[in-house]
Order: sequence, then C-alpha cells, then structure tokens
Amino acid sequence: MVFSSPAFLFAFLPAAFLLYRLIPGSGKASITAKNALLTLLSLIFYAFGEPVYVLLLLASVAVNYLCGLLLLREGHEKAVLAGTLIVNLGLLCVFKYAGFAAATLNGLGLSLPVPEIALPVGISFFTFQGLSYVIDCYRDKTLISKSLLKLALYISFFPQLIAGPIVKYHDVSLQIDSRKTDPALTAQGIRRFIAGLSKKLLIANTVGRMADLAFGAGSALDIRSAWLGALCYCLQIYFDFSGYSDMAIGLGKMFGFHFQENFNYPFISSSIREFWRRWHISLSTWFRDYLYIPLGGNRKGKLRTQLNKCIVFFCTGLWHGASWNFVLWGLWHGAFIILEGLLPPPGKVRRVLWRPLTLLVVLLGFVLFRAETLSQAGDIFVNMAAGFHFSIEGASLMRAMLTPMNLLALIAGCVFSLPVLPKVRELAAGESAGAAALRAGSYICAGALFVLCVLHLSGAEFDPFIYFRF
Repeated sequence: MVFSSPAFLFAFLPAAFLLYRLIPGSGKASITAKNALLTLLSLIFYAFGEPVYVLLLLASVAVNYLCGLLLLREGHEKAVLAGTLIVNLGLLCVFKYAGFAAATLNGLGLSLPVPEIALPVGISFFTFQGLSYVIDCYRDKTLISKSLLKLALYISFFPQLIAGPIVKYHDVSLQIDSRKTDPALTAQGIRRFIAGLSKKLLIANTVGRMADLAFGAGSALDIRSAWLGALCYCLQIYFDFSGYSDMAIGLGKMFGFHFQENFNYPFISSSIREFWRRWHISLSTWFRDYLYIPLGGNRKGKLRTQLNKCIVFFCTGLWHGASWNFVLWGLWHGAFIILEGLLPPPGKVRRVLWRPLTLLVVLLGFVLFRAETLSQAGDIFVNMAAGFHFSIEGASLMRAMLTPMNLLALIAGCVFSLPVLPKVRELAAGESAGAAALRAGSYICAGALFVLCVLHLSGAEFDPFIYFRF
C-alpha cells in the first residue's frame, strides 16, 4: 500500500507544501486557487493508494453536496436527511459490514455467500465527515455550501483523510474560506508533524513488535508475557493513532488549518467516562453530537439514558471494525460508563484510587481490540489470570520481547503517555531566557528526532498505521 511507503510520503509532502506556497496572498482568489490545489493533491494522494476507490470518494462528495443543496428546498428537509443517512451508511454497510453480516447469519444456520470486498482506506472517516456536513446543514442552513470545491476539500483533505481526526464541518467551514500561514505557524506544524512521526516510528512500531510476539506466542504464553503484551499493545495503539493525529494536525497548520486535538493523555483518566473525553476525541464527540443527543441524551429518564449509552458504544465498537471483538470492546466500555453513572460522584480520594482501576479496564479492553478472534482473547485473559506455567519457551519469549531497544521504547512509551510535554511547553511559554532556550531546544530536539526517524526508516520497513484498516 502506497500510504505505508516512506518514499511516497517524503516525496509527496514537500512537493505539496512547496506548490501550495507558490500561490501568493490570502485574498479570495488566492484562497480559491489554494483550495483547488489542495483538493487536486488530496485526490492524487488517495488515488495513489486506492486508484479505483477514488471514484467512491468522489461519489461521496457529490452525493453530500447535492443533498446539501436539496436542503434549501423548504418542506423536504427530513426526507433529504433520511436519504443522506441511507446513502452514506449504506456505503459503510456494503463495503465494511456485508461480509461480517453474512458470516454472522451463516453462523445461525443460513448458507449465504460471503462477499469478499476490499475495504477502501479511510471510508469510516470520510463517510462520517460527509454525514457531519449534511447534518450540520440540516441544523443550520447558513452552512450550506454552493461550492463543490469547498466541500470536496473538506471531505478529501489529505492530512486527515485516511485516519482522522474526524473534522466536523462547522469547525472548519470558515477556515476553508479564509486562512493565513506564517513562518511561526509553519515551524509549529513541522515540529508537531515530526513529533507524531517519532511516536509512530520510534515507540509504536517497537512496542508493537513486542505485542505481536505475545499475541502470536501460543503455548509459550504465560502470565508475564500476557501482561507485557497487553501493556505493549495499549501503548502501541495510543502512540500509533495519536502519532497520526499529530502528523495531521501539524500538516494542517502548515497549510493554515487548525484541527482540534484528538488525544489528551487518556491514560491518566480516573474514570472510563474521562477516558473517552481524552481518547479519540473527534470520534467520541461525533457520536455525542450526532447520535447520543439526537437519541435523547440524558433528557428522557434514567433507563433511556442507559439505553442511549449502550447504543452509542455498540456503534462505537462496530465503527472500528466488522468483528464481534470490536462490538464487545465497545460494549465493555459502555458497561463501565453505565456503572459509573449509577454510582455517586467520586471525591478526590476515590478519583485517585480509580485511576489504576480505569487503566486496568482500558488495558483489558484493548486485548479484545487486538485479538483476531474471541478465542485468542480468551487465551490471553486466561494467561493474564492464571498463566503460571513457566517454560523454556516462555523464557525465550520474554528474552525476545525485552531486548535493550525494546525496553528503551517501552520506558519511553510509559513516560510520554503521561503529560510530560505539556509541562515543558508551559515552562517554555514565558519570557525569560530559560523559556527562550527551551523553545529553541524544542526545535533542536525535533531535528534530532527527524534524523532518528530517517535512520530508522533506512533500516526497517514502515508498518502501516493501525487505523488505516478502519
């Protein structure tokens, strides 16, 4: 896949940035030209990885654009919205869930053919962005765009096209019409991009190989490697996905866009509810704004509130993939959020005590997320609870997992999953000589990290981002 090709990425990104900067000014004509260039570059970017499915992306843009225009007709708004939901969710059902549905029904005794349809990269992300546009326009007709170019850029913009963050239309519509770039913002964007790339290459990929060893260990797995593998995958998915989000946010800044944060140190949460305010923020707020609140939120009694939460987390799990593992992962989180809602608000002491419990719930949930089958997840859980059958194979597995380089990445992952960098940024925000030195040092560190990333890529294959398959 070309999206996982370093050569493609390192050729495409500088070329895109330089072409964009060749268009001077920030007036209406300049912004239109820049939007046209970014849209073209985004389609080229997607077409290199998905040459056939770029037509699907264009069809998604066209359908949502036409539905937006139809909302201008008085008296037909609800029908247009319903049609938009059917078309967009229908695309997901056909390409992402048809095989899963057929296999599930066959398990109940039917004999349906199981379609084997290649999953278009990023379909869950650009479909949700299309839905965001039409729903926002349904709620506020002033947002309706008569410019096909503007909507095409919103849905297809390459930094966050294939793995988020999910950008809501009302958050960026004004930026598409008017934005500015300057050297300081560009420098911040480059630094943020390098930070995300470093998260992916230097931490996520390394601890990910440790997780792969544990999840593929079979009979060699014991309580030590089971817990270590679960921890490593927890760190892998965080640094992999937050790393991509950092890269997207950084690239956005380089082109004058300000995307909202997608992660806010979720592993310091003292409840599952807080975890979802910090983890994949763009998805959790999407479901809150476009599903939970329209279902009634917490306004229709306690029983209905709990049902709404179940529906939201069922859909959250299913959004991640066509597998019962993902569904159970979503319901696992939903069950704990419901439980938390039934308990009295925690005081300071209980919040501190609940922090390790929350981390345990999250870690166990990610075993379901990572396992390829429910049977494999069960084996991991059994070994985490009672895997005291130590063997020569188990000792060899631990040695393979805990090499010096792997151990260094594991320690770095544990440290930087905590809000260390915000404290540094806070110190660097002052006017003192020390703050200025910290700011200068941050760019030196970014340069050193970039060199390390290039050296890493020269000696190893680039593993695709986990969320590319969603």
